Amino acid sequence: MREPMGRIEFLKESLKNLKEVGTFTRSSKYVCKEMIKYVDFSHAKVLVELGAGDGVITKHILKAMGPDTQLLCFEVNPSFCKVLNGIKDNRLIVVEDSAENLQAHLDKLGKGQPESIISAIPFVSLPDELSYRIVRGCKSALLPKGNFIQIHYSLLTKKMYKNVFGNVDVNFVALNIPPAFILVSEKRA
Repeated sequence: MREPMGRIEFLKESLKNLKEVGTFTRSSKYVCKEMIKYVDFSHAKVLVELGAGDGVITKHILKAMGPDTQLLCFEVNPSFCKVLNGIKDNRLIVVEDSAENLQAHLDKLGKGQPESIISAIPFVSLPDELSYRIVRGCKSALLPKGNFIQIHYSLLTKKMYKNVFGNVDVNFVALNIPPAFILVSEKRA
């Protein structure tokens, strides 16, 4: 499996596109493990990752997935997509497009509803209207009782998940630079 970018390359890409990338450093292994612990890999057939970056979280998801599970990774940054496309795993589908178009790609690929959506989209740098549209689209796409897992470095957007899903659990990961919050919402009836 191809390794993610080096730290310096990731930093350079972040500096060029901070609003799009949302951070200067990639997620630590502690954040990656915290994000995927909310995924029920024993039943998952379709998973989605939004804002996959250079694949650091992707790699953890793929390691935990079963052989029949498919992972759709959305990323808008061409440099990161190039790295993601270098990951040789037939369970991975890289989508170079905005998360706004999640449902269209699920329909086009005939993948059905995902059990979990893992996101690193920097919603704090996006317009509120776009952020809400993406999160509502995620809720709509998820299977009932599916979950939406989001990393943030502040709690500025916590209210958005509460408004859309009606629930949000907050988990703190200190072993990351910067320390991170993992927000988890469930699609309930």
